[in-house]
Amino acid sequence: MPWLPLRQLPPRPIAPLADAWLARLDNALDDPATDRSLLCRATLAELAWPQYADHLDEAMADERIPLGTRLALSQLDPRNITLEPEFYADCDDARFQPVKPLLWLWYSFDRLPLAGQNVELGVRFRRLLATRIFKRCGRNFKCFHGVEFSFGYNMDVGDDVVVHRQVLLDDRGGLVLGDRVSISDYANIYSHTHSIVEQSEVTNAVTRLDEGVRITYHATVLAGVRVREQGMVGAVAVATKDVRAYHVNVGIPAKSVRVKPNAPATSDVHSSAREPRPD
Repeated sequence: MPWLPLRQLPPRPIAPLADAWLARLDNALDDPATDRSLLCRATLAELAWPQYADHLDEAMADERIPLGTRLALSQLDPRNITLEPEFYADCDDARFQPVKPLLWLWYSFDRLPLAGQNVELGVRFRRLLATRIFKRCGRNFKCFHGVEFSFGYNMDVGDDVVVHRQVLLDDRGGLVLGDRVSISDYANIYSHTHSIVEQSEVTNAVTRLDEGVRITYHATVLAGVRVREQGMVGAVAVATKDVRAYHVNVGIPAKSVRVKPNAPATSDVHSSAREPRPD
């Protein structure tokens, strides 16, 4: 199989403009006097509604401007919107409210023409926010567009983690992503469950993806599952229980079908690579 590492591209012609914009945002977030809600509002207004950016309050009060436009302008301010986790009884407002403006900025940016498939700018922008949202964010975090979280503040992320498009990271009970974890497009990682009898009966459980784990396309990892070092959950699989180190689990529910060829020669890794079928 050919070895195809990612290419290094030359800087885009507008690189200095992007550098300056990101540096301005970074400096504002470093300033303890910055009101994050106002920063979110101003940033989104500049990107999405530049004709109103310098007089938002006046525009929202101007009855000559269409009502829908005024409503849209009001939604640039995260204090005027609600996010689903705010309705959860276990939401810690002391932790969530400081990150809410950054989550809204992240989600809204991803829906703008500026973002979309714009890889380099988008990755740098999300990394800048992730360091202020997550409990921990290691170096070189790489996140593509359309990724959403629950609280955000229960994310513990190691170095060189890659999260691809349209992934759901439910950190309600806590998510721990080890170094070099890779999560492919449309995967879902959960850390809470609901009772089959009473939907309001919720159990939170930390979900862990250890070093070098790969969660592939459209796969699901349920709450409390631990995928151990170099484990892999195959496409469309549903991991309902722990995945052993270096094992590849596929299917619904996911079961081990092979051991990765780079696994160490230990009996713990290589025993029972294929789980027995139920009678």
